[in-house]
Amino acid sequence: MRFGIKICVIIRGMKIVFIGTPEFGAIVLERLCQSNFKPVLVITAPDKPVGRKQIIVPPPVKIVSEKYNIPVLQPEKITETKKELEKISPDLIVLTAYGKILPKDILSIPKYGCLNIHPSLLPKYRGASPIQTAILNGDKKTGITIILMVEKMDEGPVLTSKKYKIETNVTYKELEKELAKLGGKALVETILKWIKKRIKPKPQDNSKAVYTKILTREDGVVDWKKPAEFIERQVRAFNPWPGTFCNYQQIEKPQKMKILEANVLKQTKHGPFGPPGKTFLAPDDKIAVQTGKDFLIITMLQPEGKKPMSSADFLRGHWDFIGIIFY
Repeated sequence: MRFGIKICVIIRGMKIVFIGTPEFGAIVLERLCQSNFKPVLVITAPDKPVGRKQIIVPPPVKIVSEKYNIPVLQPEKITETKKELEKISPDLIVLTAYGKILPKDILSIPKYGCLNIHPSLLPKYRGASPIQTAILNGDKKTGITIILMVEKMDEGPVLTSKKYKIETNVTYKELEKELAKLGGKALVETILKWIKKRIKPKPQDNSKAVYTKILTREDGVVDWKKPAEFIERQVRAFNPWPGTFCNYQQIEKPQKMKILEANVLKQTKHGPFGPPGKTFLAPDDKIAVQTGKDFLIITMLQPEGKKPMSSADFLRGHWDFIGIIFY
């Protein structure tokens, strides 16, 4: 009983610093704040201009921080926070989806080290785009891993890992949300076990490491020679960023088309019916596109400079669209 009372006192008095930026981090932070581990400080990226009007928007983690009245630092470089962290002397730092590696002099500050929640089953899919890569590759499962951070990216020893089944047709935003909820729950459980010394860190097998890349806008370009199944996964993996798009020729100039939702139509043995990229009319006034294998059926799209719309709505004013070739 005395040991239990001592642990409760430690939990109430723990000073946790949370580091993160996007929606994934915001969901995890919300879970921490609803537990006994509300951070004393949050570090996140600076506010940034968004959209054509360049409206200054705070990162999602900052919004949650303000909701719970947690002080926020928004440095351009994480090294700018060293003095403040030394002043606070946190017991634990929790980082997720921040996009920067912590240097050794910051990693060494907290008593219980720095924990990182990564949305994959490490050592598979280290790096910047693990969720997108899992969808793009058609994986059946993924998960989250909580590691004790080291100076090298995603290489720290594992404290906890939780598997998650990837549902058919799941989008990036949907999977991100589910993994964040899973990660937040696992984090609360892991902190409790970690401070009680009930977890033994397990080194990763670096020989099995798979690295993911930082996505660029070029990753969203459709290669119509690829199978329709791959392009459909590309649409789900890269929405909202970098998006999945192609070009088509208008009389005046080339136009860009963003594909927002799509599915696959298996082709008969008599195909293909045209070169990759050629458009056809599908049932219910949808757009079918010949690919390297099977048809991609576009259900939602966004023409350049216009709002998202169904392919049926688009075709009502663009019947000459059928028969053109995307590139």
